[in-house]
Amino acid sequence: MFYTKKHAPLSSSSCLLATVCDHLSLLARLLKTREFNRGRFNTSFLRHFGSMENGRDSFPFPYKPYGIQEQFMNALYGALDQGKVGIFESPTGTGKSLSLICGALSWLTDYEEKRRQEAAALLQEEEASLSTSAAPSSTTSLASAEPDWITDFVQKKAERDLVSKLKEEELKRKKREERLEMIRNNVHLKYASKRKSCEDDEAFKLLQLSKEEETETPGDQEDEELIVAEYESDDESKSKSRFFGGEDEDDEELVEEHVTKIYYCSRTHSQLAQFVHEVQKSPFSKSISLVPLGSRQNLCVNEEVRRLGSIQRINDRCMEMQKNKNEKQHHEDGAKRKRGPAKSVCPYNKAAAMQQMRDEVLGTVQDIEQLLKLGKESQACPYYSTRLAVPPAQLVVLPYQMVLHEATRRAAGVQLKGQVLIIDEAHNLSDTLSCIHSAELNGAQLCRAQSQLTQYADRYKSRLKAKNLMYIKQILFVIEGLIRALGGKVGQNPQSQTTQAGTELYTINNFLFKAQIDNINLFKLQRYIEKSMISRKLGGFVEKYSGSGVTLHVQSSSNKENRRTEGLSRYLQALKTNSTSTIVPTTDQQGAAETDKVLSASPMMQVEGFFLALTNSNTDGRVVLQKQATLSESSVKFLLLNPAVHFAQVLKDCRAVIIAGGTMQPVSDFKQELLFSAGVKEERIAEFSCGHVIPPENILPLVLSAGPSGQELDFTFQKRDSPRMMDETGRILSNICNVVPGGVVCFFPSYEYSRRIISHWEASGVLDRLGSKKKIFQEPKKANQVEQVLGEFSRCIQRCVVESSGGVTGAILFSVVGGKMSEGINFSDDLGRCVVMVGMPYPNVKSPELQEKMSYLDKHLLHSHGRSPGQALVENLCMKAVNQSIGRAIRHRGDYSSIILCDRRYARPATLSKLPAWIRDRTSTHSSFGPAFASLRKFFLEKKHKQE
Repeated sequence: MFYTKKHAPLSSSSCLLATVCDHLSLLARLLKTREFNRGRFNTSFLRHFGSMENGRDSFPFPYKPYGIQEQFMNALYGALDQGKVGIFESPTGTGKSLSLICGALSWLTDYEEKRRQEAAALLQEEEASLSTSAAPSSTTSLASAEPDWITDFVQKKAERDLVSKLKEEELKRKKREERLEMIRNNVHLKYASKRKSCEDDEAFKLLQLSKEEETETPGDQEDEELIVAEYESDDESKSKSRFFGGEDEDDEELVEEHVTKIYYCSRTHSQLAQFVHEVQKSPFSKSISLVPLGSRQNLCVNEEVRRLGSIQRINDRCMEMQKNKNEKQHHEDGAKRKRGPAKSVCPYNKAAAMQQMRDEVLGTVQDIEQLLKLGKESQACPYYSTRLAVPPAQLVVLPYQMVLHEATRRAAGVQLKGQVLIIDEAHNLSDTLSCIHSAELNGAQLCRAQSQLTQYADRYKSRLKAKNLMYIKQILFVIEGLIRALGGKVGQNPQSQTTQAGTELYTINNFLFKAQIDNINLFKLQRYIEKSMISRKLGGFVEKYSGSGVTLHVQSSSNKENRRTEGLSRYLQALKTNSTSTIVPTTDQQGAAETDKVLSASPMMQVEGFFLALTNSNTDGRVVLQKQATLSESSVKFLLLNPAVHFAQVLKDCRAVIIAGGTMQPVSDFKQELLFSAGVKEERIAEFSCGHVIPPENILPLVLSAGPSGQELDFTFQKRDSPRMMDETGRILSNICNVVPGGVVCFFPSYEYSRRIISHWEASGVLDRLGSKKKIFQEPKKANQVEQVLGEFSRCIQRCVVESSGGVTGAILFSVVGGKMSEGINFSDDLGRCVVMVGMPYPNVKSPELQEKMSYLDKHLLHSHGRSPGQALVENLCMKAVNQSIGRAIRHRGDYSSIILCDRRYARPATLSKLPAWIRDRTSTHSSFGPAFASLRKFFLEKKHKQE
């Protein structure tokens, strides 16, 4: 049976002790090895309850799926079942979202059913084994020094423990399913809960009224909520309970085990809302538990807090209310409490109401707008209710930041271990990871943080413990080092300090030496900032005293020794006076109000983010010092060069990761930079790319190498500004506008080039010629004007299509690659009958950040096909931007459009290979303009005849 070594002769007491120890050791070995030694355990433990190797014959779908959708779902099902890292490309308009939903949720349903069946079979087998096993024997086995009755006892104990665990899991599952079923069907329960919520609300208001007579806490206790709690030890485990006593303690009883789930993330809240609407239309809408997560700014229903505007202020206020609630629960009845808004408690943070809302969220698929409405109706906080709903949820929908940033992930209660992660719209995943983990501070922010923290320390130095004062002095020391590194002087107005313009790049270690802060342990300092919540305390201090007319100290800015006595209000006023001295009296008042908000807010959160960035590995990032004319405009930036270092843990924890997008090409360098560098082996990667659902005759991609006059189209930086090139581009667009109905969208490589070429056309009369056929629109400079321009563009085209007069036949929109119109905008049908790409939008290779990134890749990645990884990065950035822009046109099966790439360099095989396959396979290159224009004219004539 099991091998155990013979014991040497021992005394009776020693023998008894040794026997007990050996029995415990034997029990541990039995529990550890039993499942591997008995055949019936091998399948269940080694295969994790089995795998669905045969896949699925069909998938639930709201309508008959396209062939490519069935292929997509089958490939997705296989990737999830085998624990792969999948790269899935499905062009916009092919129903990618529904394919992801139906494929992934079909796998989850089958996986849970498989686990349930295997657990039930195992339970039945173990119960039978327990009931039929023979009585223990008192004899001693020849192969073991232990009596058989001991071995049998240990085996039965293991079996009983396993049976108990299986029964417990099955009971939990049944209770969870029964609860959800009751919520979905029992309307009376919902109404009863709403009535109870209203009664609780009334009781809360009466309670508040009864407290109005309570006296205010006098004297030194006035700013108690702004004082940092005592920090006794650098040991994180010792200080954890001191700083994390608030909401975590409240929620202890609500913590439950996470079920197997799918995390779906995308870039924007509008994309997430669209995904939720697709789930609502799917066959799984009635059976799936979906939870959408968002920030407090998106989910808060407390109008008093929402009015604060900025996400930092909303977070700070919410956390303060949580602390007040926690303190309130610990007050004895009849004790005096401080009045006023500083001690207010959020009326939506009620355990019973949030539990009810959590159940309703799990019972019905809802988007964030519906959650806000539900929160107001039930008087419950959607932000905390959704967090409570994460453990039992099957599908969690959330933005990138909550998954890809570890601290945010931890705060949101997102646990990736053994779960499935789907990252949608992932064409810029590498850039997104770099942006999330990069940080930047300007001179004005550093000076404000230094002044505010100095005033905080001076005001409360008699009430702060020695350890807190020590760490605050260290923070000030680092901030002052950063100011000096930018060429500034501490304690003086940053807008009046001039610096020598230039850009400098450093490794992290070299920068720490330059700033003379290499003797500070940034890891300890960062831990203190996080645990003590000094950023929030300082934010509350600034919010309370800025603009109030309170002068904390008399200020003498010319005396360096007295710079720490600078008054906060006086300093802020000096900044505001200086910043508005050159502005004419007719300045927009709203803009001035925004400036006041920025000046009065504490930048300590940004400082905290930069400190965290400096704790990265020396080789994974660079620090960029950008010195401008004044200190306030100068900045220090941490640039992450190796995004794989932050993606590696996600890939390691998840059972499977699906990286999906409409245009994922080129894939090879994406794999090299993000997957291989994170330790993913080639065999774990699965790739899938499908064509478009549109017929081949509905798209006409053309590469133009020359214009109507024979001028070669070479939009390199050296040649694109020539008048001949600009005039030729104008002639190309004039010809296109003559034959293309509806809307034309023209993309330029940069805002600056767009401005120059349009100015040239205006002077030469080209713009007038274009205006005679198409009304001209330009991409707005402000993001809040995009909807207005798009609306006018759309109405103009619709009007022209209906009237179909011989004059203006539609509209043309001048846009910029990588701008506001190049991603996420839908130019379907008549809005985008032709997309024109002028030149190739290569990034600025003289940019210090890009040069450093190229150098890093050349040093750490392998060269391939005779080109360096740095060169490949530049080409891929260009073509990803092109692919995103030209993908704006075709949006559904019945749509049709032409794509015209104006630059001879597009004809190169290496460049063509980076286009999406469904465009590349139908692209024709033309060395002269005539044949290309003939095919364009024929394309639209055929479409016109077909419609007639």
